Amino acid sequence: MKTLTKEDKLTFQLAVAVVVILAGIILLFIGFYAPPTGEIHNSVLIAYGESLTFAGALIGVDYAAKKEVAKFKEEIKSESDHGTVN
Repeated sequence: MKTLTKEDKLTFQLAVAVVVILAGIILLFIGFYAPPTGEIHNSVLIAYGESLTFAGALIGVDYAAKKEVAKFKEEIKSESDHGTVN
């Protein structure tokens, strides 16, 4: 069984964040334009869309932070390998 690398995990996390954000935005627009059929109230669609958008934003912020930390660690390692650390 193949184990996922950090880069694979971050790529998957970014893909999930994008899908969740898009789903939330789509549901927000559906909530504005759906006729009230009595099955699902617009406020429910809007609340769910906002929840998905918020969750996607949190995942995206976490992704960006992990990416920056990994970049910083790589810079430190690269400097220490070249002996330029003061």
